[in-house]
Amino acid sequence: MQSQTKLKTELPYYEIPDYPESFTAGSVAARMLDGLGFRYYWATEGLRIEDLAFRPNDMARTTAETIDHIYGLSQVIVNATLKKSNDNNNQSLEMSFEEKRKQTLQNIKTAADILRTSDDISQFKLIFGTREFPFWNNLNGPIEDAVWHCGQIVSFRRSSGNPYNSKASVFTGKVKN
Repeated sequence: MQSQTKLKTELPYYEIPDYPESFTAGSVAARMLDGLGFRYYWATEGLRIEDLAFRPNDMARTTAETIDHIYGLSQVIVNATLKKSNDNNNQSLEMSFEEKRKQTLQNIKTAADILRTSDDISQFKLIFGTREFPFWNNLNGPIEDAVWHCGQIVSFRRSSGNPYNSKASVFTGKVKN
């Protein structure tokens, strides 16, 4: 019980925060990220070494490589909200799984918190060198790609014998008792 309480306070998205009172572009985009954060938290919670090494076939990424990809996507997502360019985001290679997991969740939360209070999300462009893309590309690009890959992690962990916690409800964003 103490470890569950400790996790709740150390990492975001053990549960999804309460929804806002009003619908705005920022609050809806933030809620999408909250859903991603919750899915990622529970997709990666309790992964073992054998789960991280699992790949369904030689053509697929391992779970660990998929986590690296989601970490990179989370950097692109948060950089848009911080109005930063996406230049050389390769620091994940030196990070442990636990560090990547924590930083990915923090990136998602930071981006969601910024969006939640924003009146104009069009200001949060994706920047790659001298190229800029509108926030729309963040929705159908990195955000949805990260959701897609969370589903892969859940599938991979089932295949490696370590299923997703069935008490984590993606519908309510809460953990059932």
